[in-house]
Amino acid sequence: MSDDRAHETADRLERNEASPDAPESAAAVRRARPARAPESGTAGKDHPTRARGATDTKTAGPARLIRFLREVVSELSKVIWPSRRELVIYTGVVLVFVSFMVAFVALLDMGLGRAVLTVFG
Repeated sequence: MSDDRAHETADRLERNEASPDAPESAAAVRRARPARAPESGTAGKDHPTRARGATDTKTAGPARLIRFLREVVSELSKVIWPSRRELVIYTGVVLVFVSFMVAFVALLDMGLGRAVLTVFG
Protein backbone atom coordinates (compact mmCIF):
# COMPACT_ATOMS: atom_id res chain seq x y z
CA MET A 1 0.00 0.00 0.00
CA SER A 2 1.46 3.33 -1.00
CA ASP A 3 1.94 6.11 1.52
CA ASP A 4 -0.65 8.33 -0.20
CA ARG A 5 -3.25 5.57 -0.19
CA ALA A 6 -2.53 4.75 3.45
CA HIS A 7 -2.95 8.41 4.41
CA GLU A 8 -6.16 8.59 2.38
CA THR A 9 -7.55 5.47 4.05
CA ALA A 10 -6.62 6.73 7.51
CA ASP A 11 -8.14 10.14 6.81
CA ARG A 12 -11.33 8.54 5.48
CA LEU A 13 -11.62 6.37 8.60
CA GLU A 14 -11.14 9.39 10.84
CA ARG A 15 -14.06 11.06 9.03
CA ASN A 16 -16.10 7.81 9.45
CA GLU A 17 -16.47 7.27 5.72
CA ALA A 18 -16.93 3.67 4.70
CA SER A 19 -14.74 2.11 2.05
CA PRO A 20 -14.86 -1.38 0.57
CA ASP A 21 -11.21 -1.96 1.47
CA ALA A 22 -11.37 -0.23 4.87
CA PRO A 23 -9.71 -2.03 7.78
CA GLU A 24 -12.16 -3.61 10.21
CA SER A 25 -10.54 -2.73 13.53
CA ALA A 26 -8.65 0.08 15.21
CA ALA A 27 -5.56 -2.12 15.28
CA ALA A 28 -5.80 -2.59 11.53
CA VAL A 29 -6.06 1.18 11.11
CA ARG A 30 -2.91 1.67 13.20
CA ARG A 31 -1.07 -0.95 11.14
CA ALA A 32 -2.26 0.62 7.88
CA ARG A 33 -1.28 4.15 8.89
CA PRO A 34 2.41 4.79 8.24
CA ALA A 35 4.41 6.75 10.80
CA ARG A 36 4.42 10.42 9.89
CA ALA A 37 7.51 12.47 10.48
CA PRO A 38 6.91 15.40 12.83
CA GLU A 39 6.48 18.63 10.96
CA SER A 40 8.71 21.54 11.76
CA GLY A 41 7.21 23.92 14.28
CA THR A 42 5.17 21.29 16.13
CA ALA A 43 6.14 21.19 19.75
CA GLY A 44 4.48 20.71 23.09
CA LYS A 45 0.81 19.80 23.19
CA ASP A 46 0.32 19.83 19.41
CA HIS A 47 3.00 17.24 18.76
CA PRO A 48 1.43 14.27 16.94
CA THR A 49 3.27 11.65 19.01
CA ARG A 50 2.17 13.07 22.38
CA ALA A 51 -0.34 10.87 24.18
CA ARG A 52 -3.98 11.77 23.77
CA GLY A 53 -5.55 13.41 26.77
CA ALA A 54 -2.19 14.10 28.39
CA THR A 55 -2.56 17.17 30.56
CA ASP A 56 -0.95 18.66 33.60
CA THR A 57 -1.02 15.93 36.28
CA LYS A 58 -1.70 18.39 39.13
CA THR A 59 -5.06 19.47 37.75
CA ALA A 60 -5.93 16.25 35.98
CA GLY A 61 -6.43 14.09 39.09
CA PRO A 62 -9.78 15.41 40.38
CA ALA A 63 -11.13 15.97 36.88
CA ARG A 64 -10.21 12.43 35.87
CA LEU A 65 -11.87 11.00 39.01
CA ILE A 66 -15.08 12.94 38.34
CA ARG A 67 -15.07 11.80 34.71
CA PHE A 68 -14.50 8.19 35.78
CA LEU A 69 -17.42 8.32 38.25
CA ARG A 70 -19.70 9.83 35.61
CA GLU A 71 -18.78 7.06 33.19
CA VAL A 72 -19.42 4.41 35.87
CA VAL A 73 -22.91 5.81 36.49
CA SER A 74 -23.51 5.93 32.74
CA GLU A 75 -22.48 2.31 32.27
CA LEU A 76 -24.56 1.15 35.25
CA SER A 77 -27.62 2.79 33.71
CA LYS A 78 -27.13 0.54 30.64
CA VAL A 79 -27.19 -2.66 32.72
CA ILE A 80 -30.30 -4.80 32.40
CA TRP A 81 -31.04 -5.61 36.03
CA PRO A 82 -32.87 -8.91 36.72
CA SER A 83 -36.31 -8.86 38.29
CA ARG A 84 -36.77 -10.31 41.78
CA ARG A 85 -38.17 -13.55 40.33
CA GLU A 86 -35.20 -13.93 37.94
CA LEU A 87 -32.78 -13.20 40.77
CA VAL A 88 -34.31 -15.93 42.95
CA ILE A 89 -34.20 -18.41 40.06
CA TYR A 90 -30.56 -17.58 39.19
CA THR A 91 -29.54 -17.83 42.85
CA GLY A 92 -31.21 -21.23 43.13
CA VAL A 93 -29.46 -22.47 39.99
CA VAL A 94 -26.08 -21.34 41.33
CA LEU A 95 -26.66 -22.96 44.75
CA VAL A 96 -27.75 -26.27 43.18
CA PHE A 97 -24.73 -26.30 40.86
CA VAL A 98 -22.28 -25.46 43.65
CA SER A 99 -23.82 -28.13 45.90
CA PHE A 100 -23.50 -30.68 43.10
CA MET A 101 -19.85 -29.77 42.50
CA VAL A 102 -19.05 -29.95 46.25
CA ALA A 103 -20.65 -33.41 46.48
CA PHE A 104 -18.84 -34.58 43.32
CA VAL A 105 -15.43 -33.41 44.53
CA ALA A 106 -16.05 -34.88 48.03
CA LEU A 107 -16.97 -38.28 46.56
CA LEU A 108 -14.00 -38.17 44.23
CA ASP A 109 -11.71 -37.31 47.16
CA MET A 110 -13.08 -40.14 49.31
CA GLY A 111 -12.80 -42.63 46.45
CA LEU A 112 -9.22 -41.65 45.62
CA GLY A 113 -8.34 -41.64 49.32
CA ARG A 114 -9.59 -45.20 49.74
CA ALA A 115 -7.79 -46.27 46.56
CA VAL A 116 -4.52 -44.83 47.86
CA LEU A 117 -4.98 -46.51 51.26
CA THR A 118 -5.72 -49.82 49.55
CA VAL A 119 -2.67 -49.64 47.31
CA PHE A 120 -0.18 -48.27 49.84
CA GLY A 121 -1.90 -49.70 52.89
